Amino acid sequence: MTPPIAPHSAMMGPPRYRRGWVDDAVAAIEADQCRTADTHLIRLIVPALAGIDIYLKDESTHPTGSLKHRLARSLFLYALCNGHIREGTPVVEASSGSTAVSEAYFAQMIGVPFYAVMPRTTSAEKIAAITHYGGNCHLIDDGRFLYAEAAALAARLGGHYMDQFTFAERATDWRGNNNIAESIFNQLQGERCPLPEWIVMSAGTGGTSATIGRYLRYRRHPTRLCVADVEHSAFFDAFCKGDCAQTCERPSLIEGVGRPRCEPSFVPGVVDRMMKVPDAASIAAMNVLTRRLRRPVGGSTGTNFLALCRLAAQMREAGTTGSLVTLICDSGERYRQTYYEPQWLAARGLDPAPVEAVLTAFLDTGTPMGLDILDADNPCQMRGAA
Repeated sequence: MTPPIAPHSAMMGPPRYRRGWVDDAVAAIEADQCRTADTHLIRLIVPALAGIDIYLKDESTHPTGSLKHRLARSLFLYALCNGHIREGTPVVEASSGSTAVSEAYFAQMIGVPFYAVMPRTTSAEKIAAITHYGGNCHLIDDGRFLYAEAAALAARLGGHYMDQFTFAERATDWRGNNNIAESIFNQLQGERCPLPEWIVMSAGTGGTSATIGRYLRYRRHPTRLCVADVEHSAFFDAFCKGDCAQTCERPSLIEGVGRPRCEPSFVPGVVDRMMKVPDAASIAAMNVLTRRLRRPVGGSTGTNFLALCRLAAQMREAGTTGSLVTLICDSGERYRQTYYEPQWLAARGLDPAPVEAVLTAFLDTGTPMGLDILDADNPCQMRGAA
């Protein structure tokens, strides 16, 4: 529960600015980057897809367990270096879970209060992780008011609203500085196909896809970027229609990805192709990959993997070879009571079994995958360059 709120000015007295404190905070965060930035790039061996190499960048190994660790680090450095966070400044974020976990970690590291404004439906595991790092959970009933409530709470506290959905695309140095794109290409240098045909990334804030897409252009790599969007989200329609005002009333069931609006950090101009993936297909791909890795992954990783397999199927049908890369966004341990719980799936009308069978057959034998068999009512859709 959120403790009684007192304005920052009442708690701390007049605002102070100690440059030495900021220097120490930046140094602490950069030390964390030196220890943890270069996560493993796993090659998934699939004999049936000879000539197509599949790689998984495992972001679940960060200290806070997800890709959002990178984003949180960048957001804190951005806010510190722009003078938004000073000694004792309360930090507020609007988050469905993973970003808040990572931001709570960094807030605790530099000694500032942290408040996460989240939907009441956020998983208990993520709430527990936030409180573990000393964060406060401010739960609201209607996710449509997430942004407004976060801004209002920051104003009441006299603090800083981090606003990941606006600043994700600009907080990370897309030219390099060991960002995730540079890390992927460095790790691929000794591989058979060091320049992948595609990198696949789902969209939450849009910040990671913006970083990858910009880096590809900056380095003049031929690699293309495919962004996988979930069933209930505004990104795919915004991309297809060229209209970032698109919205989606129904919230995404896949935590961490999909948004009711096209977020400011989403940069459609750096995306070569988008794919809309039904929720049941995301869960199916999550299950298939979990069995192949012999450890659980999350639902957004399933979204990524389904899109990657669709691209692999198209490459196989065209007789082309090369490599494909996607991300393991977080561990499936956070979703034991949701995506891995049959009763939870049944209550939401999700049956991953048919797509699991298709995907398993494709990976085991190379059997072609058809769009029409994924979901008769909501087929997997693609838009963009082939």
